[in-house]
Amino acid sequence: MNAVKNDPNPPPVGGVLWSLAGDIRMLLTLPAALAMQVAHPAVGAGVDDHSVFRTDPWGRGERSLASLQLWVYGGEAAAAEGRRLRALHRTIQGTDAHGRSYHALTPAYYAWVHATGYPVFRHAQQYLGRPFTEAQERALYAEWLQVGRVLGIHDRDMPQTIEEFWPYYQKVLDNELEETVVVRELLDADPPLPAPDRGPRWLRLLLRLSWPWLRPRFARVRRFATIGLMPPDARQAIGLEWTDAQECRLRRLGRVVRVVVPVLPERLRFMPIARRARQAARG
Repeated sequence: MNAVKNDPNPPPVGGVLWSLAGDIRMLLTLPAALAMQVAHPAVGAGVDDHSVFRTDPWGRGERSLASLQLWVYGGEAAAAEGRRLRALHRTIQGTDAHGRSYHALTPAYYAWVHATGYPVFRHAQQYLGRPFTEAQERALYAEWLQVGRVLGIHDRDMPQTIEEFWPYYQKVLDNELEETVVVRELLDADPPLPAPDRGPRWLRLLLRLSWPWLRPRFARVRRFATIGLMPPDARQAIGLEWTDAQECRLRRLGRVVRVVVPVLPERLRFMPIARRARQAARG
């Protein structure tokens, strides 16, 4: 615990998440975790009813990414970010597509959103990096539990060991997940997605001019990475198709990523919050 505020500390410096969560390869894995989250009818309904992902997709993505980075690299700011998120979700409630009421902070729903990170990290690592050893998988799970505490999730609402996690995970897959409206939108091959509005002015202008050509291609790549980097059992539970030819393409992509990314300079390989934290830790 943080001795000053009695807050839970973020995962340890130098741990598995320290190298994983800020690496640019994580950008490829986030859509898979998001799709698994919104495949839960209650979570999907909350996003459908309350999120600005349709009207401000790039801003929403930027804020979510910054928030996730703070959970791992934020130091004392990690717990503050966890409190901010809980306050933000306090008023999110409604009725899902099956007529059942939901609240974003219902422990089972909030914990599922958090839980999706572990199987996605574990599965994607087989393509994008060096597969984890058993010890690394256990360390990753322990660190992800710590992230859950940072987010304000009680230990009683999270499986405390890997052995407890997999039956819990399978139960959610078997009884809860489905292809919700939001899942279909995330996997749309030609979505009504506006041009990116972040970055230097010259880049925004260039993207705006080329967006009619880029948009459907971006959407196809996003769909490919979302389905491919999703664990196969989750993919099956949601009802998403994945062919042998697609698997071969993903493996080829993974080989390229595994060669190129590790040799990039740190300023290109790690996202800004992670990069600053790593530099501060070395100092």
